[in-house]
Amino acid sequence: MKNRVRIVGGAWRSRVLRFPATIGLRPTADRLRETLFNWLGQELCGLACLDLFAGSGALGFEAASRGASAVTLVERDPRVFRALVESRRLLGAQQVEVLQADALAFLASDSRCFDVVFLDPPYRSHFLPAVLACLPPHLRPAARVYVESAERPEIPSSYNVLRRSHAGQAQCLLVQWQADEPPP
Repeated sequence: MKNRVRIVGGAWRSRVLRFPATIGLRPTADRLRETLFNWLGQELCGLACLDLFAGSGALGFEAASRGASAVTLVERDPRVFRALVESRRLLGAQQVEVLQADALAFLASDSRCFDVVFLDPPYRSHFLPAVLACLPPHLRPAARVYVESAERPEIPSSYNVLRRSHAGQAQCLLVQWQADEPPP
């Protein structure tokens, strides 16, 4: 099933998301999503989630399928953005907002805070250090951040690594921003 990925759990379990062939777009594998949602807990009821490099939307739609009350998908590529809008329509995912924007521009212009953030930028893009530095003002207390990368990502000391795994070339971490007080 080329350019398709299925939702692995929740209300939309087994529903298929379609996306265009685009360089660098590589959905998080089923096995890694299973691991991630075991780490997060199967139910995300009431949580606000941000999928900052949405791509296929697999992580964000998976979170919505598992009860997240609000999910924001941010995607820069116009073709991929249109596919995300269509997936939202087909699923009837009213709690999902799809925005066409650059990840860093979104963080600079949006003031919302989130409980869970998914960071799965194109491999070897070197976005992670800048994004992790800009992220704290958008994190609620005890927020968790999922990071996926081809290389073992450098995580700033302001984040506590909660879980770590790998599958194939994917390095996966669940981190939590640690501070004495919530970010500004």
